[in-house]
Amino acid sequence: MTKPFKILGIQQIAIGGENKDRLRKLWVDLLGFEYKSTFVSERENVDEDICAIGKGAHEIEVDLMQPLDIDKKPAVHQTPLNHIGLWVDDLPKAVEWLSAQGLRFAPGGIRNGAGGHDITFIHPKGNEQFPFCGEGVLIELVQAPPDIITGLSS
Repeated sequence: MTKPFKILGIQQIAIGGENKDRLRKLWVDLLGFEYKSTFVSERENVDEDICAIGKGAHEIEVDLMQPLDIDKKPAVHQTPLNHIGLWVDDLPKAVEWLSAQGLRFAPGGIRNGAGGHDITFIHPKGNEQFPFCGEGVLIELVQAPPDIITGLSS
């Protein structure tokens, strides 16, 4: 069975906590990741600092997230390793093909993400209709821009 898409590499790792200032102290001040921007979304209940290490196709984001409201869902601070993001060369084809194979996606469909790329999430738990899932891990599929596709395809 030939897949009509290719996973290119890790795009991001998202880490949640009750206070992103403590996360930023570790990842930026102590480990040397570069702060890039902040993304806030009431719909996603998140206040997120986007940090990175590496350049070009080899840049990997570490997104440091805290909830806007600790009592609301999604609870981006639980578990601390919130999700992992994977670059994909053709997100719509990936979603179509993976869904047909029985992979469950989280509600929300393909949409614009914090980094400005189209994204969607693989649900961490399966169900009767879609038995395949992230096996307890939330996985974000991220549409790679052309330069990333070129850089990671060689």
